[in-house]
Amino acid sequence: MKKLLIAAMLGACVSMASAPALAADKLEEITYLLPAPKNLPAFAPWILAQHQGYFKEEGLSVNFISGKGGVDVAKQVGAGNAPIGGAMGDTSIIVRANGVPVKSVAVLGAGGLVLIASHEDAPVDEPAQLKGKTITVISYADTAYFSLLGTMQKAGLTRNDADIQAAGPAGVWQLFASKKADVMAGVPDWVASVRHNGGKVHLMDPAKGFNSMAQAMIASDETIKNNPELIQRIVRATLKGMEFIMKDPDGALAAYIEAVPAHKGREDEMREVFSMYNKYVYADQKVPGHIDAERLAAVQDFYVSQGIVGKATPLEDLYTNQFIEGLK
Repeated sequence: MKKLLIAAMLGACVSMASAPALAADKLEEITYLLPAPKNLPAFAPWILAQHQGYFKEEGLSVNFISGKGGVDVAKQVGAGNAPIGGAMGDTSIIVRANGVPVKSVAVLGAGGLVLIASHEDAPVDEPAQLKGKTITVISYADTAYFSLLGTMQKAGLTRNDADIQAAGPAGVWQLFASKKADVMAGVPDWVASVRHNGGKVHLMDPAKGFNSMAQAMIASDETIKNNPELIQRIVRATLKGMEFIMKDPDGALAAYIEAVPAHKGREDEMREVFSMYNKYVYADQKVPGHIDAERLAAVQDFYVSQGIVGKATPLEDLYTNQFIEGLK
């Protein structure tokens, strides 16, 4: 009897020990395409969703793979190579006009991702002051460039009224930091990099610039139709990551450094990045993830007027809020 009891106890222990492994086996493995390397702080909501177990709570095991920008991600998602990916709120405008069947399913924040940065001793506070300036952008095919053009247009300026240089992901902030450029159109990550390399940066009030959009999650028409539950789970987990940063920035920072040890020793820089995302990008979104149709329409109108896309696409083909409404 004693032997049977011991055997039963051992069996129970083995079952308990193997339970997590069995649970892990039941997780659905998916690929999430990111437009750039995942260790960039811009992707903190996704990394935190993974590190904090938000994806696991949704029954998902997520494998992040880096693409070559948002347009490339959209094309891969549209071709069925991944169920979902990251881009910008305007990416669907660009690719849909070229026949890529994707929609935005969530936007992370009510603000724009692109900031107009100048030097503290030569501040730029108005779009008109961009005239004659040397300005860095990551590339001429990037949202930051289009956003810069939109800001310049508010003052009646064109791309020919400034020396705009496509400097790549490192050069965009390094040229600005070394004062070889007067202005940088870039994301909070780069502003923090300049400041933590000794630069004194002044930021134009985003309200005076072009009303561009934040990061978006995009999915194909086919996946939205045939597997909406999967998209719902991914969106829900990712938005929890964003809300963690908003509600508990110190706790989110500690968790993020754990998840991305490469940033250890750069806590102050990462804290500033989180602060800028909370202030300029994530803030003021009444419903987390919600896509503003009027704003999307205004961005598309500008793109058409500038010849960035050849024709307008019906708004209902560019986005859906069904997965945001599904969170209520």
